[in-house]
Amino acid sequence: MARLPASGPARWDHRRVLDAFLVGLLAASSLLIGCLIALAHRVRPRTLAAIMAFGVGVLFSAVAYDLVADSFQVSGGEGITLGLLCGSLTFFVGDLLIDRAGGANRKSMTGDGGGSGGESSGRAIVLGTVLDGVPESMVLGLSLLSGEGVSLTMMAAVFLSNLPEAMSATSGLRASGQPAGKSVRMWTLVVLVSALASAAGYVLLDGAGPATIAFVQSFAAGAILTMLVDTMVPEAVKHGGRMVGLVTTLGFAVAFGLASLEVLV
Repeated sequence: MARLPASGPARWDHRRVLDAFLVGLLAASSLLIGCLIALAHRVRPRTLAAIMAFGVGVLFSAVAYDLVADSFQVSGGEGITLGLLCGSLTFFVGDLLIDRAGGANRKSMTGDGGGSGGESSGRAIVLGTVLDGVPESMVLGLSLLSGEGVSLTMMAAVFLSNLPEAMSATSGLRASGQPAGKSVRMWTLVVLVSALASAAGYVLLDGAGPATIAFVQSFAAGAILTMLVDTMVPEAVKHGGRMVGLVTTLGFAVAFGLASLEVLV
């Protein structure tokens, strides 16, 4: 991720806000793509596990290099530990509440993601996906403040992690009897919320100091790490078997290569 300015007066304009919105929209569009794929085809759990494992590897790389390492360069370490802990705790508590509301299996690949709660489970899945995606989306918007463009690694990480999530959750909702049109509307709403979160990341943090920027990036990193270990990694291992480790490492390596190219350019 490009270095961010340390501080200064707000300087955003409508064009840049629109850019942030479109970046978030593009990254989150894989949710709708995943929904449409799941409605058109019954994807094998092992295939979903491979996609999920690759996305996990990319996200691990994005957390390490685009968020935590970048935060250290921005602030010299100030705000990072607190941000990681706050992000992790926020996701943990939010995820616990969403689980109790019927969204515990929102990433399940075996057709039980929607549970038996009908509309209530659908709402829980929406809230769970928003909880997963808002920190990522805000960081995408934040990355535009430098004027050097969004991080390709972070974009790829968000896009790839969203795809199997939407596919598995849609499969579960389909099995529970939810109409296809309702699933499409549900994911469209989540995509729009993610795009708005990206725009908010740009607007709200324009002119923020180094410690604030480091805290926000680290908060996102803590939330993403907790989400990966709590939801995505167990599901990928359960259905992908031993190959998951290899595919995850491949995703990490590809993302690291993208990050290295960004630095060189």
